[in-house]
Amino acid sequence: MTLKTTLKMSAAAASLAILAGCASSGALEEVRTTAESAQADAAEARSTASQALNTANQAQRDARAALQMSEKNREEMNRMFERSMQK
Repeated sequence: MTLKTTLKMSAAAASLAILAGCASSGALEEVRTTAESAQADAAEARSTASQALNTANQAQRDARAALQMSEKNREEMNRMFERSMQK
């Protein structure tokens, strides 16, 4: 679940419990448990997103390095070809 969805569900569950007049300790405990679970899910989603961003940033750095290397190799091959044509 996404962070927004989880938070919306938690808010909806808490609102329903309060609006329905089910203010028993069992219902409140269930709402508290749901909210804590939603917070844990949100923290896990944030951590996963952070890891994905780090991986994407590394992939972008690797791609730039590969592009630079291929451009350097192309230039060297062009020079070699030009030298061979001069002979």
